Amino acid sequence: TGELISCHFELTLPTMRHRYVSLRLRRSFSTKYSGRIVTETDNGRSFAVEVDSPKLQTDIRGHILPRRDLICKITRILQPSTSSPPPSADPFLDLSEYLQNLTLTLTPSEASEILKNLQNPNLALQFFRFCPSEIPKFRHDAFTYNRILLILSKTTLPNRFDLVRWILDEMEKSGVAGSISTVNILIGMFGGTGEGIGGAGELERCLGLVKKWGLRLNCYTYKCLLQAYLRSNDLSKATEVYGELRRRGYKLDIFAYNMLLDALAKDEKVDLAYKVFEDMRRKYCEPDEYTYTILVRMTGKIGRPDESLAFFQEMLSKGYSPNLIAYNTMIQVLAKNRMVDKTLYLFNKMVENDCRPNEFTYSLILNALVAEGHLGKLDEVVETSNKYMNKSIYAYLVRTLSKLGHADEAHRLFCNMWNFHDRGDRDAYISMLESLCNAGKITEALDLLSKIHEKGISTDTIMYNTVFSALGKSKQISHLQDLYEKMKQEGPSPDIFTFNILISSFGRAGRVDEAVKIFDELENSNSKADIISYNSLINCLGKNGDLDEAHMRFKEMREKGFSPDVVTYSTLIECFGKTDKVEMACRLFDEMLAEGCCPNIVTYNILLDCLEKCGRTAAAVDLYAKLKQQGLAPDSITYSILERLQSVRHRTGKVRRQNPITGWVVSPLR
Repeated sequence: TGELISCHFELTLPTMRHRYVSLRLRRSFSTKYSGRIVTETDNGRSFAVEVDSPKLQTDIRGHILPRRDLICKITRILQPSTSSPPPSADPFLDLSEYLQNLTLTLTPSEASEILKNLQNPNLALQFFRFCPSEIPKFRHDAFTYNRILLILSKTTLPNRFDLVRWILDEMEKSGVAGSISTVNILIGMFGGTGEGIGGAGELERCLGLVKKWGLRLNCYTYKCLLQAYLRSNDLSKATEVYGELRRRGYKLDIFAYNMLLDALAKDEKVDLAYKVFEDMRRKYCEPDEYTYTILVRMTGKIGRPDESLAFFQEMLSKGYSPNLIAYNTMIQVLAKNRMVDKTLYLFNKMVENDCRPNEFTYSLILNALVAEGHLGKLDEVVETSNKYMNKSIYAYLVRTLSKLGHADEAHRLFCNMWNFHDRGDRDAYISMLESLCNAGKITEALDLLSKIHEKGISTDTIMYNTVFSALGKSKQISHLQDLYEKMKQEGPSPDIFTFNILISSFGRAGRVDEAVKIFDELENSNSKADIISYNSLINCLGKNGDLDEAHMRFKEMREKGFSPDVVTYSTLIECFGKTDKVEMACRLFDEMLAEGCCPNIVTYNILLDCLEKCGRTAAAVDLYAKLKQQGLAPDSITYSILERLQSVRHRTGKVRRQNPITGWVVSPLR
């Protein structure tokens, strides 16, 4: 248990008589024994026997062997188990007391072992600082410094790099020279971390320590340095290190070779990549599937598909089973070079070898088929990989085909998904709805919306709004009304987008009363009208002849705190202009400018057209000048209006002159 023991005893020998014995022993972790025995013989002569501390055991090289029982005891003091809590709140106070009672000095090798056993890096750092400050004659050596550096290299402490710099400063102050292992640890820490630690500057400091401490780089150091430069994206330095490594006859492991090959391939250093690949073979480092995948990607990227195939075949001949990344890389090369037949052949082999394709695989094949006009072969692809065609793959293909505008193929795949899977994919169903609506297949969209609950998916406002928008654009008002009534009865509740779509749709079809009714429903619902709602209603009223009501809604909109935007003003200006109320249109335009709402080219075109039709040529010229001052670029409609103005001026004038507005005698668009 390590407690102090005092003993007094008598010793009887045939030729001597015991006079006094005092012996003090320390048990367990103690290595220090002290004592003095004084004896006298029968002839009266006496002598003393001194009991001294035994020397620490050493190995055959003369190195002191760590005391395992002492290491375990100190580790338990600093890091007690839950079953045996520490005697005090400060474990280092307990440790100081324990070491004082033993009156021994901890060796650096023992301290290194204790650091290794401590699981908490902060605790290890505290113990590292404790040793030289609290233990007499203790001095850290290269091994303890390496141990704490290694611990810090494996942590995620935010200040670990500052701690490392502090440790290096302490080494310099105490005159301790590190070993090549110290340098290797530092290079591994500082190399390419990208965390604001100085990057290349820190690596140069590491190399400076090699020279300062009189060390020689070994193979592992070169490998660490090479990987550090690669992580720092410094390919030039990395190739220099690799050249030095080759000159010294060293070789890398497969991971380092692949890392270098990958960097060279990404930088399109093809010739150098081939040399590194040959070095691998000469150095008896067998390439693996990752090596070949890198080479396949590199040669495919530079347009050498035949070489890519050769590397892929070589990988197969060596008995490697390509993984998903290898198959995808080779398929990508073939697809990029429009080798559709070979792409499909390799895909079939992939499935035969039980390598599951992912979404990226199908995207490569799909893009190749679309690019070459062979989309009909997609059914063959689906049939070949039928055992892997799960819901997510179907959903991905449906979404992708829908986005590419292939509604028929998307719908066919969607039907397969519907037939083979009990539950559906919400995103796929929304994509299918959008695709059908964009393709004008409103009947199919309505049918899908009505049956979507059969696959465990509840309809939402996004789905309804998608169909509402399509019905409004095609002016199928009866279906629009029926679907809206169904939505109100069965849910979900309409949102602001629903109301705005309905107002716009009824207005487009000239159903003013229904549009006003929907707007009133919006006002009485949880959703409140916004500026888009008012713009839709004003547009509906104005373009269907009820200009006074449109103007009233415009005033109501402002009273409720909405600021009219360029769409609001442009709509009203157009409505007043078409009803020959030019003065009102011009007044609204001036009001628009006064309110700080900048007209766009559409607004100018509307008012220019209005002025041209009523014969106010001078006002049109002034308006065009404002347009140019605002920095707007005239479009084809602008030039068409200006051409009409120019024709009027030519009919009234005796001499044909260059137009003062555009500078063109004939429209530049002719």
